[in-house]
Formats: sequence, C-alpha cells, structure tokens
Amino acid sequence: MSTGIGERVPRKEDKRLLNGQAKFVGDLKFPRQWEAAFVRSPIAHGRIRAVTKPDDATDRVFTAADLADVLPIQAESSLPGYKGSDFYPLARDKVRFVGECVAICIAPTRAEAEDIAERVALDLDPLPPVMDAILARDPDSTLLHENWGDNLFVTTHFNEGIDAARAAADVVIEREYSTARQCMTPMEGKGTLSYWDDKTGQLVVYTSTQVPHLIRSGISQFLQIDQGEVRVIAPDVGGGFGYKCVLQPEELSVSWVARKTGRPIRWTEDRREHLVAGANTRQHHYRITAYADKRGRILGVDADITVDVGAFSVWPFTACLEAAQAGGNLPGPYAFPGYRCTTYSVATNKPPFTPYRGVARPGVCFAMELTIDAVARAVDREPAEVRKENLVPAEAMPFTNVTKKFYDSGDYPGSVTEAQKAIDLAAFRPRQEQALAEGKYLGIGFSTFTEQSAHGTKVFAAWGLPLVPGYEQAMVKLTPSGSVEVRSGNHSFGQGLETTLAQVASEWLTVPVERIAVTMGDTGMTPYSTGAYASRGMVMAGGAVSKAAEVLAGRIRKHAAHLLQCQPDDVTLKDGHAHAGAASVSFADIGRAWYLRPDQLPDDVDTAGLEVTEGYKPEIDSGVFTYATHAAIVEVDIDTGHVEILDYVVFEDCGRRVNPMILEGQTYGGAAQGIGTALFEEVLYDANGQPLTSTLADYILPGPAELPNFRLSHKETLSPYTRHGMKGVGEGGAIAPGGAIINAVNDALRPLEVELNQIPATPARVLGAVLKARAAEGTAS
Repeated sequence: MSTGIGERVPRKEDKRLLNGQAKFVGDLKFPRQWEAAFVRSPIAHGRIRAVTKPDDATDRVFTAADLADVLPIQAESSLPGYKGSDFYPLARDKVRFVGECVAICIAPTRAEAEDIAERVALDLDPLPPVMDAILARDPDSTLLHENWGDNLFVTTHFNEGIDAARAAADVVIEREYSTARQCMTPMEGKGTLSYWDDKTGQLVVYTSTQVPHLIRSGISQFLQIDQGEVRVIAPDVGGGFGYKCVLQPEELSVSWVARKTGRPIRWTEDRREHLVAGANTRQHHYRITAYADKRGRILGVDADITVDVGAFSVWPFTACLEAAQAGGNLPGPYAFPGYRCTTYSVATNKPPFTPYRGVARPGVCFAMELTIDAVARAVDREPAEVRKENLVPAEAMPFTNVTKKFYDSGDYPGSVTEAQKAIDLAAFRPRQEQALAEGKYLGIGFSTFTEQSAHGTKVFAAWGLPLVPGYEQAMVKLTPSGSVEVRSGNHSFGQGLETTLAQVASEWLTVPVERIAVTMGDTGMTPYSTGAYASRGMVMAGGAVSKAAEVLAGRIRKHAAHLLQCQPDDVTLKDGHAHAGAASVSFADIGRAWYLRPDQLPDDVDTAGLEVTEGYKPEIDSGVFTYATHAAIVEVDIDTGHVEILDYVVFEDCGRRVNPMILEGQTYGGAAQGIGTALFEEVLYDANGQPLTSTLADYILPGPAELPNFRLSHKETLSPYTRHGMKGVGEGGAIAPGGAIINAVNDALRPLEVELNQIPATPARVLGAVLKARAAEGTAS
C-alpha cells in the first residue's frame, strides 16, 4: 500500500499526542530545576522610578539593572523612514503596555515564584496612554518613543494608475472598515526552559517555538554569546499560529537567569498572561475608495491602511511586516490597473504586534470583499457575478498584478462558480424572499482570496527584514536496517508535518511512513531552516526532503546495481526493495552492505554514502499562490443581533495535496479561527489602557455549537515552479470567513438598509446597527 504523496495517511504524531505521551515544555523536568514568574506592568504607559526587591529574596529577583549585559531586542529594517525600537526583555526606564515584563522571580515552585513576584514593589509614574492608532498619528499625540518625534514605525506609499481610474469611473464607492485586536490563543501558551550544559559548553534552551534556528540566532545576538554555545530544542508544541515565530523577551530573561544561577529555569505562560500580554494581532483600519464602471468592473482602488502594531517591533519580522503585507495584498486575486495605497505602522500602548495565521490577509480580504459587494449593490448586480468578472481569468495565468505579485497558476473565477454550485445560489434567492415574507432575515455571502505561501529570498529582502530565508535544507538517510531517517530544521506544531514530510520521502524511496522517522526542531541535530511560518512547510521543507530523497534513491540504485550485477538504470524501487527483472534486494541488505559489510561493495564505490543533505528553494522564489472561495448562508435575528451560520462552503486549490486528510483538518481549523475573527473575538481596553478581556469569560472563542458543518471541495492546479506542484495552504482557511460572513449579514439586512463594516459582528454591534437604521427610518418618516 502506498504511503506517498496524495494518500490519506493517518498522522504519525497522533499516537503520542492523543495518548498523553507527548512532551511539551511543561512536561520537562531536570535536576535542580526552578520555576520562574514575571512581575508585569500594571499600567499601559509610565516611567519607572524604582523596582524594589523583597529583602529576603534579593538573590531570587532580577531586573533590567541585573541584565545590564543583555542587548535590547532590535528588529531593524531597511525600509525608508523606518524607526526601530529598543525592546528590553525586562523594562528599562519606561513601561509601554500592560503586561510588559519588569522583573523575573525564581523559586523551587511556580507558586513560590509568584509569591515573591507579588512582593516586588513597583514605583511607576503614569503617563497618558496612546490607545487609538488613528489618534496616535496626530502630531500632538503623546509619544511612546520620545526620540522618534511621532508614533509611526514607518509609512509606505504606492501609486500606479489611480488618476486614470478616477477619471474613467462611473461608480465611486467610499467605505471605512475596521478589524479588532485579537489573541491567538493556542492550546499551549509560550513556555521556555534553559540550563547550562557543562559537558558541551552550551546554553540549552527548550522552548515552545515554530522557529528554533531563528531563536538560536536571536539568543546568541542579544545575550552576546557565540551561536556555537547555544542549542535550541523545540519539543512538542501545542499550537503556534505565528504567536511563536518571533523571539520572546521571556526566552532571553530565562536563559540569562539560567546562566547566572547555574540551574535549570522554566517559565510557562498562563492563560491570563496570554490574554493580557499576548493581545497582539489583527487590528487594522481601512479607508477605501473604489472606482468602477457601470457593470461593476473595478478600475482602481485608493486606500489608506492603519495597523495598530503596539509598543515595540518584534524580531525578526519587525513592526512593518503586517502593513507591508496589507498594502501589497489588498488587490488580492483581482485584476485592476489602478492602485494607490498608503500604510501606517502605528505605535500604541499595547503588546507588540506578531504575525497571525494569514498575516494581514484576513483584514485585506475582509475590506476588499466587502468593497466588491458594495460595488455590486451600487450597480444592482449579483455580487458573485461581479466578483467573477473582476478576478484574474485562468487564461491570463501566470499573471503579475498591479503590486507585482506573480500568480503562478489557477482558475480564480472558477472557484466562485464552484462555490455558487455547492451552496446553490440560484435556489437561495427564492428561499430568501420567502423567509423575508415570514419575518426572517437570511443572507448569502462570498469571499475569494489568494494565499501567498513559501515567500522566498526576494520577498523578505524587499521587506527590509533583518533575517532573510534562503535555501531550505533537509537530510534523508537510509539506516542499516533499511528504515529511513529524515531530519529537518523546520518544525511541526499541529500541522502534521512529521507525517507529510515522511510521505514525501516515501514517494521517492517506497518505504512506508511507519518506517520513516522524522526529527525536527533541534538545532543540534537538524540542518538549518528559518522554520515554520508563511505556509512554507510543504513547499520548502517538503521540497528539500524531496530533493534529498531523490538523490538518495539514485545512490540506493547504484549500490543495488552492484549487488544485483546490473546497471543502475535497470533498477526500480518498490516497497522498500530494489528490483532488476526477477531479482531483488532489500533496502536492509543495501544498508547492511554499506554500514556493516563494505567488503560486499566495489573498490570504486560512491563514498558519499547513504546519507544525503540537500538545499532547496523554488525556481521562482517570490512565493506560490493558493486560492479559494468561501460562501456562507446566515440568519440574522434582528431582535437580538444574533448571527447563525446555516451553511458554509469552501472551494480551494492548493496544488498537489500531499495528504488530503491533513489538508481538510487545516482548512476546518483555519475556518473556525476565521469565524472567531468575524463574529466573536475582540480585545477591549478602557481609556487608561487596561485590558477588559483578560479571561476566557470575557474574550469569547467560538466553540462547537457556534461552528457550522463545513463543506469542503478541492481542485489541484499544480504550480509549475515547485517540486510536485505543491503550494502552501496552512493559513488559507482563516483568511476568508470575515468577508464571506459579513457579506452574508449585509445581504440579510439589506431590506433594512443596514451595512456592517466592522468585525467582529457581535450581537451588540449588529443590534446597534439595526436600531440605528430603525431610528433613521422613523426620523425620515
């Protein structure tokens, strides 16, 4: 039975994950290990006058003054006008958000460490907090970083053909959109454990991260120690979503204290810490003007995009990545010639912004898809038809859009057609009319997007980031017993990469995945990789494994040819054996000959052996584009504001599907997160910058009762530029729900002339819009 590419192979990692055998940071235990707790700022903005340690615990509390040899986290960028920030692992001089680390306390248990933390006295001089990113752009606003002169990390500008679009337009649509700040809420929060290994002369750091090799570089840089003295190990990781793809200040503090005290130190994030100090994503504001002709064909889009990126710039992706992605991806899958966009990356007294699943695209998709529907209403046409006429047609592929995104392959209008069929748009309109006659408000909405995945060297270099990915490396080895080892510096945190990388190796080597061991996440045991982010796992790590496995398969054929007394071209591999006519030899025999019985091999044997390390990046490394259309049917209760999702359809094309079962799980999970963005999740603050959603009783996540029965279908348009035609798909499910659901809500409320342009569409927000419309109607009458 084949376990190669395209097979629905059960996940290898599930045995340990589902049977309580996994090992997360919280499960690790070393001799003499102590636990850490952090003293965090209780105010959003203020000057530090003093941090006073308890008299009986001065050797168990460490502040910025103790960590004087630790450099601040500085994420530099080559973007013109960019202003960097000094993000000290423990606050120095000022605190700039509620939850910022001020001191680290250690003790034999977490409870004792927290008791010590409660006795640390903070003397803070409050300053006016900056909580609104739009107001923060005002020249008279309070400054987070006084040496800047304003609150802007960077402003970017793009303009091509907008004047011509404006002059030719028959229809002009102006809208404002906003998305809420969110927490990523992985099941396992952040966690790190560090100790000094005297045998190897290394700082060993176990940490819950997506990017172990990057964290090694960051710890080396900011603790000012040689990379050879740092080993980072990512054990099992309970979800990441981007939250764990940056260097965490806690990783630096814990590592420094472990070196200082000579004992293992561990810290694990609790849920309240996460909801306060990890509220770090998704908050955008858009002002958009769309210019279209009489049929709704878009001629150009004029946009101002403000991203609330919080107090500091994260390493290595900086505070600029989100806005750069937003400005570059707003046109999405649409083909229009005119585009002007200004983006503002604004500093506020909130936690530093981190890339979250989809990275800006959930916001830009929401804004663009609502704009498409607004244009369709203005020209009185079915939004799905207007959408198809504006999408890049299949015959235009490959296509370079107005922001120079290179779309490699696909049929974007076809995805809308398939979604229309699946959700039965034609039958829905009569059903909607009948429901309205009965006092029920039903609506249908569509949302189409592209997911740029596996961004390569050119893209990251253009963003001006301090660290740019290059060739992804992987090692594949045939063992003496005929099994296979795969080693990758990438990491799996729920996306099934252990299984899918094994499937790629199995495709070339014909060994079942049960006999393929995959090792990831340990900088001491794996080739270099910048890690897991940007839906790059299968394209980059999978491509590297494929390349290495292909080379290894060729070497196996050469060894087998000698044992079978034939030419290598006469050898075929099947089921872990090498065949030449009726004769065959097992991989175990081949491995045994190389490792244990070299006397069986010729004198001119290839000394490269049966262990291969290869590097890979696609032929065109600007990224490959998955695309999809989501469609939703909702019912809105106009008396309560409640939105119920009655049906939800996804049609997607991610190139070659390595494991369709895992792909479906990724899409379901992403769509569930997208529904949270659309209807539920919102971090709220009061005027003083105090978080109001610091428990899961206040910060609402969607549960099984709030999720629909997703209906998913696929097409495979292979990328011509990647091995096996693969494209990334890990983030796509989270991108479209906001657009599809709010378009459906607006469609349902169209008889009331209600249009929502802000998410989440909570019951209070929906009901408020309905009541406002009713009041306006009453005033008019």
